[in-house]
Amino acid sequence: MEDFFEIGLRERKATLGEKYVEKNLEKADEFTKPFQEAMTSWCWGFGWGDNSIDRKTRSMMNLSMIGALGKMNEWEIHCRGALKNGVSKEQIRAIIHVIGIYCGVPQALECFRVAKKVFLEG
Repeated sequence: MEDFFEIGLRERKATLGEKYVEKNLEKADEFTKPFQEAMTSWCWGFGWGDNSIDRKTRSMMNLSMIGALGKMNEWEIHCRGALKNGVSKEQIRAIIHVIGIYCGVPQALECFRVAKKVFLEG
């Protein structure tokens, strides 16, 4: 049976891009490497590796949750990943509308600001 780290590495690279993931793993040092390995195994292997939910749906869920938490650096990373996983700009807009309804207008404005930045890059 394939271990969660290998599954997670594959899922993480598929969503965030191989260069991004490799750069993060290479930058990991003695202090941060255990977290990188655990996060790859747990979040990406155990979580994203469960095929009950497809990548596109999982990306949409992540944008909602990370947006609700107001973690905008992670939201930006996952916004790029969501586009890669087939989430449309219109769907991202709808997700931001829900974030505005449940988390407040200021948080929706932050999500729009970051989404526009990501869209301009692409």
